[in-house]
Amino acid sequence: MPGTAPFSPGAPVDGAAAAAGPRAGRGLRIEQVSKWFDRPDDDPLQALQPIDLNIDAGAFVALIGPSGCGKSTLLNIVAGFEPATRGSVLVDAQRVRGPHISRGMVFQQYALFPWLDVRENIGFGLRNSGAPTSERERRVDHYLRLIGLEGFGAARPAALSGGMKQRVALARAFATDPDIILMDEPFGALDALTRGFLQQELLRIWREHRKTVLLVTHSVQEALFLATRVIVFTRRPGRVKLDLGIELEQPRRISEPGFRELEARILEALHEELLPAAQAGAAGIGTD
Repeated sequence: MPGTAPFSPGAPVDGAAAAAGPRAGRGLRIEQVSKWFDRPDDDPLQALQPIDLNIDAGAFVALIGPSGCGKSTLLNIVAGFEPATRGSVLVDAQRVRGPHISRGMVFQQYALFPWLDVRENIGFGLRNSGAPTSERERRVDHYLRLIGLEGFGAARPAALSGGMKQRVALARAFATDPDIILMDEPFGALDALTRGFLQQELLRIWREHRKTVLLVTHSVQEALFLATRVIVFTRRPGRVKLDLGIELEQPRRISEPGFRELEARILEALHEELLPAAQAGAAGIGTD
């Protein structure tokens, strides 16, 4: 599935959207994926040990682990930005061989085009995939309403706050009706108030569209607040240390006993990975 797919209109996004709805997300299979990076003046660096994961269609999965453990590397492999050294990623039994419009990406730093206005940024993927102008305009209008930026369609990114930029990035990712949404710390650069608001917005959009979501985060509370499943990685070279299904009902509150119990369990697993590195650092011993 390399390159850009021809436009497939899917479900309507105007008045009939509430009844029909967009396409549901697809399942994802990660089979024995490992990754090594070549280094010109040193031995190759192993970023990921073999990873095996089955991710159900419509799941919201959070990946969390120590810095440098390979979470973002795995996300880039799923996106098709990076090839795996060994193993493969399958979407509905089709192997990922490169970037594709069926997998939308949201980055921490917004990645909006500064020379395009908000409408043009949201409609960028639709335009590149050959969507008819009328369909593109309907979808852009729909997502402007969904993210609450109806009055900002003609604004350039430089005129927007950080939270508004990230809402535009979310709308752009969902507008092409992808099967899978990949998110690399999308709220990490935002203040706590804006982050909380956008977490609620993301949940609302996900509940409406039921896409398959993979979210990389460093926040245990964010993972538990959003996800139906949390996967904890070891330190580099990363492998799966803990895989938890989250059955807490939405809306979730951090004061709930069940939330606190899961948070403690994840933090314990992370501390087990961070402690050896801290001890080695204190003793002046390398950990690579």
